[in-house]
Amino acid sequence: MSGDTVFVFALIGVTAALMASNRIRFDVIALLVVLALMLSGVLTVPEALSGFGSSVVILVAGLLVIGDMLDRTGVAAAMGDWILKKGGSNEIRLLIVVMAAAGVLGAVMSSTAIVAIFIPIVLRIAGETGISASRLLMPMSYAALISGMLTLIATTPNLVVSEELKYSGYQEFGFFSFTLIGLAVLVVSIVYMVLIGRRLLPSEAKSPRPGRLRRSLFEMWEDFRAEAHYQSLRIGPGSPLVGKSLAEAQIETLYRLRVLGILRKTSGGGERISSPGPGTEFRVGDAMVVVGPVTGHERLIAQQSVSPFIVSDRDRQRWMWELGGASVLIHPESTLTGKSLREAEFRTHYGLHVVGLRRGQEAVADFEDVELAASDSLLVIGPWSGVQTLSSQHHDFVMLETPAEYKEVVPAYTRMPVSLIILASMVLLSIFDVVPLVAAVIMAALAAVFSRCLSMEDSYRAIHWSSLVLVAGMLPLADALEMTGGTKIIVDALMQGVGDSGPRVMMTVLFFLTAVVGLFLSNTAAAVLVAPIAIIAAEALGVSPYPFAVAVLIAASAAFVTPVSTPVVTLVVEPGRYGFMDFVKVGTPLLILAYVVTLVVTPLIFPFGAS
Repeated sequence: MSGDTVFVFALIGVTAALMASNRIRFDVIALLVVLALMLSGVLTVPEALSGFGSSVVILVAGLLVIGDMLDRTGVAAAMGDWILKKGGSNEIRLLIVVMAAAGVLGAVMSSTAIVAIFIPIVLRIAGETGISASRLLMPMSYAALISGMLTLIATTPNLVVSEELKYSGYQEFGFFSFTLIGLAVLVVSIVYMVLIGRRLLPSEAKSPRPGRLRRSLFEMWEDFRAEAHYQSLRIGPGSPLVGKSLAEAQIETLYRLRVLGILRKTSGGGERISSPGPGTEFRVGDAMVVVGPVTGHERLIAQQSVSPFIVSDRDRQRWMWELGGASVLIHPESTLTGKSLREAEFRTHYGLHVVGLRRGQEAVADFEDVELAASDSLLVIGPWSGVQTLSSQHHDFVMLETPAEYKEVVPAYTRMPVSLIILASMVLLSIFDVVPLVAAVIMAALAAVFSRCLSMEDSYRAIHWSSLVLVAGMLPLADALEMTGGTKIIVDALMQGVGDSGPRVMMTVLFFLTAVVGLFLSNTAAAVLVAPIAIIAAEALGVSPYPFAVAVLIAASAAFVTPVSTPVVTLVVEPGRYGFMDFVKVGTPLLILAYVVTLVVTPLIFPFGAS
C-alpha cells in the first residue's frame, strides 16, 4: 500500500469523523478535502477541482430551480389541500395519503424541499383532526427519503451513481429505470408504518417550546375594527351593477363597503383574481369580496341583486394567495402625518385598503377623515404585492406584523399550468432521450424563468450552494481513491471475503456498506465512494453492474436509522419532538425491509447476467 493510498484512507476517516461530529459545515469539510488532495500532490489542481465542472453539479442546481418553480406556482400547496380532502380525520388513511403524496411529489422535487413544504401541512392536519403530529411527521419524512428511489432526478446520489456508470463505459440509468423497485419499497414502507411503525412512535407529541405564534389576518382584524364584516357576493344577471364601473356604482359612498377583490372568469376558461380600480366594470357572474358594516351588506344585497355564496376551499386558497394584509406603523417622519387617509389618497398611491386604525392601543372608529399621527398603526388589506411594496417605504411606514397566511402565499399560482407543462416536457425529453438529461434540466430551468414562474433572482436563491459545494468537493475524493489503488484494495478485500458466495451476498455487503458509510458521511458522499467500488466488484465477479449500482442508490436513500444522516429527517425532529431512539426503533426495521425488497426485486428488473 503506497503512501498516497494511506493518505487517502486517512483523509476519508478524518472526513467521516468531522461530519459525524456535526461541528463543521459539510460544505466547508468538502472544501478542506479538495485543499488536502491538492496540497498533498495526490491530485493535480485541475483534478482536485474537477468536481466543480461535473454535470452532476449542474443537474443538482437545475433541479433545485425546478423544485422551487413547483413550490412557487402552488403545485405543492395544491397537493396539501388534496391530502386534507382525501385523508379526512382517520389516522391510518391520513398516514397512507401523506406518505404516498410525499413519495410521489418527491420524485420530481428535492426531498428536503418536500419535507419543508409538508411540515406546515402536516401540522395543520394535526391541528384540524386532533391527531398527534408525531404520528405523521416521521412517516412523511421517510416517504420523502424513499421518493429518491423513484426517478433518476429525485436525489443527488442517483445522479452520482448514473454518472459513474457512464464514466465506466456503461449505459447510464434512464429516468424511470429503477422506479418499480422504489415503488415496491414505498408500498412496503407504508404497510410497515400502518401495521407496526406507527405503534412505535410517541402517541403524543411533547409540548412545543413556548413562543409567540404568528396571528392570522382575522385575529389581527379583531384588534383594529371588530365591527367590520367581510362577505363573498356574486353578481347576478339582473343586477344594476352589471356594466357599471366601481366608481359609478358608488358602493363605498352608498353602503360604506370596500370591494377588496374580484374573482372573474377569463376568456380562456380559467379564473383570475384582481384588485379592482375605479374603472373596473362589473360583469355577470363576478364574485367579489366586500368589507364594511353589516347594515351596508344587507342594503347592497337587497338593492343591487347580489347574493351571498359560500367560497369553496379551492377558491379560498386562491384568495389567500392573492389578497392579504399587514399591520404598519406611521413613521415619525412620515409624509402622511397631519393628513387624513382620504387627503393622502392612500388607496390610490399604494393600492391597499385601510380597514382599521389604532391610536394609543385603542381602535378608532370612522377613521377615514382622522388626521394621522406618528405611531398610529394601520391595518391594510390588498394584494400581497402591494403589502411588499409598502414594507419597502421605510421613511413613511414601519412594518409591525404580517399575518400567518403570509407564509403560505404562492406568488405565481396563476402559472401552475405552465409549470406542469415545463415539468412534463423535461420528463418526456429525458425519457425518450431526445436530448441529454443535463440539457433537458437546463432547458426546463430557463423555461421557468422565461415563463415568469420565477425570476432569475429567485432561481439563484433556490439553489442550495452549500449542497453544490459538498457534491463538487467529494467527487475528487472518489477519484483519488481509485487513482491511488484504494478502490482496488477494497474490492480485493470484498472478493476474498464474500466473492465466492455469489452476487446476492456481494449485493448485500454493498447495500449495508453504503448505509453504514452514510451514517458518518452524507448519503451523497456515500454514493460517491461506494459506486465505483460496486462497479469494479461486479466486473470482478463477471456480472452486470446494474444490480449493484441500484443497491448503492437505494441504500443511499435509506437513511432511516438516525436523525442526523440527512436533513430530510433532521427537519422533523423539532416539530415532532422526537428523540434519537425514536428513529432507531422505527428506522432500523424499515432499513432491513428496504434491503429485502431491493435484494428480491432488483434482479428481476436488472438480471445479474445482463450487462
